[in-house]
Amino acid sequence: MSAPLLWIAIPFLVGVSILFFLRERFSAFIGGSVAAILALIALIFPIDEALLLGSISLKISPSIQFFGRSFEFSAADGALLAIIYGLAALWFFGTEASGTANRFVSLGLMIVSLLTASIAVEPFLFAALLIEIAAMLVIPLLVPPYQKPGRGVVRFLIYQTFAMPFILFSGWMLAGVEASPGDLGTTTQAGTMLGLGFAFLFAVFPLYNWIPMLMDEASPYVAGFLLWALPTFTVIFALGFLDRYVWLRTSPQLSNAIQFAGVFMVASGGVFASLQRHIGRMMGYSAIAETGLLIIIMGLPSSEIVNLTFLLLIPRGLVLAVWALALSILKRNAYSLLFNEVQGLARSFPAAVTALLLAQLSMAGFPLLAGFPARLAVWQELAGQSLTMTLWVFIGMLGLLAAAIRSLAVFVMADEEKKWRVNESWVQVTMLGLGVIGLFILGMFPQILQPFLADLPSLFNRIGQ
Repeated sequence: MSAPLLWIAIPFLVGVSILFFLRERFSAFIGGSVAAILALIALIFPIDEALLLGSISLKISPSIQFFGRSFEFSAADGALLAIIYGLAALWFFGTEASGTANRFVSLGLMIVSLLTASIAVEPFLFAALLIEIAAMLVIPLLVPPYQKPGRGVVRFLIYQTFAMPFILFSGWMLAGVEASPGDLGTTTQAGTMLGLGFAFLFAVFPLYNWIPMLMDEASPYVAGFLLWALPTFTVIFALGFLDRYVWLRTSPQLSNAIQFAGVFMVASGGVFASLQRHIGRMMGYSAIAETGLLIIIMGLPSSEIVNLTFLLLIPRGLVLAVWALALSILKRNAYSLLFNEVQGLARSFPAAVTALLLAQLSMAGFPLLAGFPARLAVWQELAGQSLTMTLWVFIGMLGLLAAAIRSLAVFVMADEEKKWRVNESWVQVTMLGLGVIGLFILGMFPQILQPFLADLPSLFNRIGQ
């Protein structure tokens, strides 16, 4: 069997089957199990390498041709595929606890398979089209049937669509830059077009206004999945650009622009999060700040770019899953996620509130939690470049910490007569408990990620070495 069939075609077909033939009660288990099995296969069976099991020889071929396009995985992609489908399994298993419909699992599998295809496709510019198709599949998840889409959904789709022509046109121009690297005019134009395209994809300020809107309009669990999936694959796509075109990586002007955009996102996201009176919007602005950290890493003149990126991406998937699940539980039992509606819920839903606060503290880089090791590493790298940018990143993290403290104060603000009760189901408590344990394990023992991180730099021949 070929690797693209295994990690692209099979999950896509399973997603279609779940959508049309399975009931909601079975979708979470089947979708999560399929994603977990694919993650285990990626860990156990190396790509393009024969493996003997007794008298049976197994080999996963690396590539396949489809409509004149090549989809190819290398042996180094195994760890990346394990990370992607392992985190996806976590999201799919959590759908039953969150109360989302079976469309989440089915469409989620199709979205992850399309985004995985964006990693494997050659020519690699076609990845932009696959990301756009995946973004369009998100719309049925964000908008319930027979309901008019809100402003946040519309802006999300518009911005994602605007990104495509910029990236595709810049790719065409970059081919000319490779042929004549001394042409400064073409180089500047290509860099500008590419920057605009990724500004739309990453939702760089002021293009991230759709994120807090979306947190008001859509299910927190679906919005959290979107905030995990699309930025993750966009980062991998952007690293491919930096690896492929040497002048992008070595240009000091572009590096400074990338770092400035990232620092501005971290600082503004943290400050805006601290000013919110809606805990869903707090999650949106916190995700914006963390995306800013990813952008900062891509602008660092360091050989550790790949390791730092995935050291941040792996805990991000867990933190957002725990946070989104807790928000979904609270939203199902409160009129809205405004402070005056969730006040005192710590006594009624202690497991959900505890998980939410720990996820929020992890996003702020609180010690012993999953987000701390990556942020410490980024601060160390950034401090060697600019103390001013380090200070602004610290201000952003301080804003996220202030938001977490405000949330804690609101959740515990209740009448003394109100009794403590656990209203979460055993499934919800189990999923939240496992997520919280994961937050502490990744925070206290970040070295367990080393087996995954060891092979990832080889995916990018130039920036990873």
